[in-house]
Amino acid sequence: MDIKALDIDGFLFTIPSPGNDPGTARFELVVSLTDDLEDDVTWSCTTSDPRIAHALLTDINPGDLLHVSGFLTEFDDPDRPDRLLVEALEVLAPAPARDLPEMVLDWHGDYIVVFDAGIETVPVFTAAGQWVGTAESPDTIGTLIEIHERVNGTGE
Repeated sequence: MDIKALDIDGFLFTIPSPGNDPGTARFELVVSLTDDLEDDVTWSCTTSDPRIAHALLTDINPGDLLHVSGFLTEFDDPDRPDRLLVEALEVLAPAPARDLPEMVLDWHGDYIVVFDAGIETVPVFTAAGQWVGTAESPDTIGTLIEIHERVNGTGE
């Protein structure tokens, strides 16, 4: 295992998700090493800085150009992807405006679900931003919420 300090610019690849602990987040960053798309690298990133996690989960969108600083952990095991622990983040440029009807947030009591056109699965979060899970289809959202409440209590 090797750890290196790293400053890099890249595009937010997907919608960030809350990490396993409060005030944390996970996301993927696409870094273009050359002008050739074949050379693009996708970095798995995490942050334990609550301010950065909040910004990722509320203000930053896929396609935004970001400058991140942190520590890259390169693992000796080829089955374990490298991971970048982000300690500083700056939005260099917002993504071009997306067609808003593609993605819709909806409330289910104390839960928020994300409907995205063309994607059958539905991410589910508590209103407080805790990750609940991914429903396989809109029809299974209720079941996922019921299981979460049995294990963890209500979504507040």
